[in-house]
Amino acid sequence: MAPDVNLGALDAAPALAAAPRRALPAWIGGLASSAPAMAGLMLVVFWALAALLAPWVAPYAPNASDLKALAHPTPSAQHWLGTDHLGRDILSRLLWGARTVLAVAPAAVLGATALGCMVGLVAGYYRGWVDVVVTRISDIVLSFPVIILYMIILAIYGSSALNIVLVITVTKAPIIARIVRGITLELRGREYVAAAKMRGERPLAIMLTEILPNARGPLIVDVCLRMGYTIITIGVLGFLGIGLPPPDPDWGGMVKDTYGMMSVWPHMSLIPCAAISSLTIGFNLLAVGLREIGLRD
Repeated sequence: MAPDVNLGALDAAPALAAAPRRALPAWIGGLASSAPAMAGLMLVVFWALAALLAPWVAPYAPNASDLKALAHPTPSAQHWLGTDHLGRDILSRLLWGARTVLAVAPAAVLGATALGCMVGLVAGYYRGWVDVVVTRISDIVLSFPVIILYMIILAIYGSSALNIVLVITVTKAPIIARIVRGITLELRGREYVAAAKMRGERPLAIMLTEILPNARGPLIVDVCLRMGYTIITIGVLGFLGIGLPPPDPDWGGMVKDTYGMMSVWPHMSLIPCAAISSLTIGFNLLAVGLREIGLRD
């Protein structure tokens, strides 16, 4: 699994946090000026369209078996990417598996971002004992590996997409909280924050309307990187057999089911591995491009 260390977002945080607020069209124009951002965006959009259109473009049902193809599961005119060990069309399962990945990963990342932002804002704004308590709790949560924590929850509540979302939200929120806390400590002394206090605005309003919008640059970069990490995590859980319950298509589960046949039919495992890698690379390139845009401001 890729190391979950967000150096790119941390390096870009000072420059992005200090940048003036930009309108959405400006961000879109900035993406067009960055080759990595455009390459990453095209990969992400490709898989998003594949997931969205899967019910119409998938040639077969994801769990339908073609027993005739078991003798020759390699790519053919009937099965463009071949079939797996049960005669199921790999292309169809890839497309339907994209729907699963692009439903679970964004939900988990957005949940972790929302929770991490609130925790980081509170810790950085109030400081003192509040900051100490939040930091210590974050350290405790970060000490639990996501795989071990998920296995514990799996043993108690069973395997489901909701449990994956909850585990990733809880384990990744402290990392995001640290980023937001550092930005909040820097921004809480700015003139516009002092002006908001003089107007008598409540702390929650100040955090949400004055500090958080100016911290969105590094958060956007972090969300993109976090998406890549989460996609890999979902794939690892599926490969270990503790991911989404079968028979729902799952890229990691597709690798788990067929990796024993690598020496005979390598396409069964390599194709879903390529799907995981391409989507992860897409989000990483998008994050690199956004970081370049932020550093130019």
